[in-house]
Amino acid sequence: MQKRFSLLGFALIPLLSHALSDSQLFDARDAYRKGDTTTLASLASQADKNLLDAYPAYWLALKALESGDSNPARQFVNRYRSGYLVERILNELLEDMGRRGQWDELLKTAPVLADNARDAETGCFVSLATLQKQQSPKPDRSYLAGNLADGCNRLIDAQAARGLLDSAQTQARLRQLITGNFITTARRLAAAANLEDSFFRPGSAEQQAQALVTRGKSDMGGALAQLAGNSQLSAAQRGFVYGQLGLLAARRLDVATALAAYGQADPAQLNDEQWEWWLRAALRQEDWARVEQIASAMPDALASKPAWQYWRARAMKAQGRLPEAMPVFVKTSFEHSYYGLLAKEELGVTLEAPPARIVVDDATSRAVAADPGIAQALALFELAERSNRAEWREEGRRVWRWAMRERSDLQLLAAADIARQRNLYDMAIHAAERTRDNHDFSLRYLSPYRDITRTYAQQLDIDEAWVYGLIRQESRFLNVARSGVGASGLMQLMPATAKWVAGKMGLPGYQINDINDNIRLGTWYLRHVLDSLQSQPVLATAAYNAGPGRARGWQAARPLEGAIYTETIPFNETRDYVQKVMANAVYYAGAFRQGNATLKARLGTIPPR
Repeated sequence: MQKRFSLLGFALIPLLSHALSDSQLFDARDAYRKGDTTTLASLASQADKNLLDAYPAYWLALKALESGDSNPARQFVNRYRSGYLVERILNELLEDMGRRGQWDELLKTAPVLADNARDAETGCFVSLATLQKQQSPKPDRSYLAGNLADGCNRLIDAQAARGLLDSAQTQARLRQLITGNFITTARRLAAAANLEDSFFRPGSAEQQAQALVTRGKSDMGGALAQLAGNSQLSAAQRGFVYGQLGLLAARRLDVATALAAYGQADPAQLNDEQWEWWLRAALRQEDWARVEQIASAMPDALASKPAWQYWRARAMKAQGRLPEAMPVFVKTSFEHSYYGLLAKEELGVTLEAPPARIVVDDATSRAVAADPGIAQALALFELAERSNRAEWREEGRRVWRWAMRERSDLQLLAAADIARQRNLYDMAIHAAERTRDNHDFSLRYLSPYRDITRTYAQQLDIDEAWVYGLIRQESRFLNVARSGVGASGLMQLMPATAKWVAGKMGLPGYQINDINDNIRLGTWYLRHVLDSLQSQPVLATAAYNAGPGRARGWQAARPLEGAIYTETIPFNETRDYVQKVMANAVYYAGAFRQGNATLKARLGTIPPR
């Protein structure tokens, strides 16, 4: 459904009938980057209401907001009325009002933008504006988070100043901020809560607590010994330091130290990351009673996540209470994800060949194809392709993701098929993954370039489903994908790695973004890391993402269940990567009719170092 916004009550700028050319759009982007508002204004005045013609006026409105002039933003909303860019401008406009303390104007304008269209910071500024006028409900656990967007930091400061955060909560936030080195934000909160002397006076107990956390980063034993002998710290300060040291030790996989420290921590001062690593430390030791205890004590919003539901049920089962575990496994099994697959397998259900494709009716397909948001995204992709400019493709991705919101399952599948037909495989997967009840796994798990991939997988005797699971996670089959660190192509090879592999293969020339060359080099490297890591695919997958040395370093001194090794990978990105690659492989194996190897069997057992 196309989003609609009411008018803001400002004069409309005149509409002309001149579609902007590609070169004019490029000029407008360059002018925006340079801050050339004269060129932007000229191009905006020439533009019609074609799919991409709003960009000069959009960039002009952003620049004007930066200089304190909100009128172009208001005119933009009135002229274009709806769409992704209008939503972005409205968010920027509301945030600008919040930064300027224009509370009455903000509350007057806020209803124009639906709650689910507001950025997190916009939502915080709306709450802050409401707080200026009346008492608001007590805050959630965001006070335990680190540095947030400016509007959310200001909201928490105001809540603390008005006593909506009690003293213990305010102090817990200050400790978390200082530990994260968010000193400016911490000083502002301390000033609002009249706690500057307590937290920033040299030699204070709070300063001593922070020094112990800092020492723990390089000398855990010394920090723990010093903490045990320090009689100046309050119970809250000691509980905070123990929680921080527990997290540091757990992330280093020093689980005995971590569990000992967590045992003396203050649960009320633990953020989500600390809770999760407390459970992971117990899991790494296979202390199932403690795993269940921690999972049950977690804050409700965290405990309800599939990961911790699954491990809580596993802990019950390990302690001989399978009847109690079964309902939790059943609930988690409905997730089409890593933990959902593991839960299914605990119930004795294996993933067979996926069901046949869902047929979308012609009327829905036509309506989706004609949708302005989707049409705008496709126009951006076409512009990126014909100009070979990656920034326009990224803008297309943003508009496409926006256009997928609030869609029915059939609309999402129709959009996914439109993207597939245009070889926009990443966008097809994005749409297909969002369905709630009607799932088309042929669109979720696309398999382009099958002849090439199968050929090299067979030559190297590696599992084709695993290769596809990795490519899907690395690039979503976008052959021009490039990561922030410079990895390229379908299998996201670093230039140095590609060069090394090509040398080992005796390959005189290659193009890293060429589909054939990239898959050829990537599968060879995947085979190499598999051979060097005891033919264990979980280790090889971790190594592909984080390097073989790290994958080896995360092994234990004893054999570990593959799911436990994976859960306790210290790098968030690598942990998520391994889980998704291995789950993807199960779905691809079903699609390729390879048999019903379970995810647990694929994860296997990780041998000791």
